[in-house]
Amino acid sequence: MSTTAVAPLTIQDAEALVSAAHSAAETAGATVSVTVLDAGGHLLAFRRDDRAVLISGETSTRKAYTALQLNAPTADLVEAVQPGGLFHTLPTALDRPLLFIAGGVPVHRDGRLIGAIGVGGGAPEQDHAFAEAAVEVLA
Repeated sequence: MSTTAVAPLTIQDAEALVSAAHSAAETAGATVSVTVLDAGGHLLAFRRDDRAVLISGETSTRKAYTALQLNAPTADLVEAVQPGGLFHTLPTALDRPLLFIAGGVPVHRDGRLIGAIGVGGGAPEQDHAFAEAAVEVLA
């Protein structure tokens, strides 16, 4: 049996993700907070625009956490938590409550989950676009 080594998400990667998301937000005229977590759910990088509302920091963190825990973009999970959806009764007794609003995106390397990014502060569709644009810098 062989195993494939996967490089972890580094501080430099996390800083590049934050920078790319903030650049995308600035271009769109949005003020956001960005959180990057490693595969273990540990905070690697965070930035809140001074003009962003304070709660956007918690929002970005919970979006990243949700994307990490479920290994899926939060935009893809919104319908799953509606009544009758796959996750409608998903317990939220984890370390941190999950947040099913677009803006959280898992980060993969060599097909493996290595972390997640969350963006909060803009409209959910904007946040998702900013997070997706950031993940592209690591591709």
